[in-house]
Amino acid sequence: MKIINLCFSRRTIEEIISTLVRLGDGWSFDESEALDKKDEWISSTIQSLKKASPTSLKISLRSIREGRLQGVGSCLVREYQMACHVLRGEFSKDVLEGYRAIFIDRDRNPKWEPSRLELIRDDDVDRYFSKIDDEDWEDLKLPPRLDLPRYAIAKL
Repeated sequence: MKIINLCFSRRTIEEIISTLVRLGDGWSFDESEALDKKDEWISSTIQSLKKASPTSLKISLRSIREGRLQGVGSCLVREYQMACHVLRGEFSKDVLEGYRAIFIDRDRNPKWEPSRLELIRDDDVDRYFSKIDDEDWEDLKLPPRLDLPRYAIAKL
């Protein structure tokens, strides 16, 4: 848990990966606690992050961070909006490329665009959190739940 908190409390996905890499190379955040260079969890986590779409990593991290401060209803609306942008492919075709690499060609070698984290600007990520610019498109609207028992109401 200490390693997870150390790594995933970083501000950006680049910093998260960098911290994982340093830990995998034997860097220790606590002198009394030596890390095994062959830590399987760290290695597999680095590999998973490096294989993933750079755009999806940045979008996901931002969504998780924003979700900490929101209620469930707001999170569902935000996630729906993000998913709609992703599936519409207006800003990136990474979902289609991932399907191609896994299900169609089965080469498991997606060509992400952009291909590196540093090529994705904050305003690129912002677009996934914006209202969909289509008059025929409706945002998710959750019905009000006035009949919930007191214990079921979010405390945050």
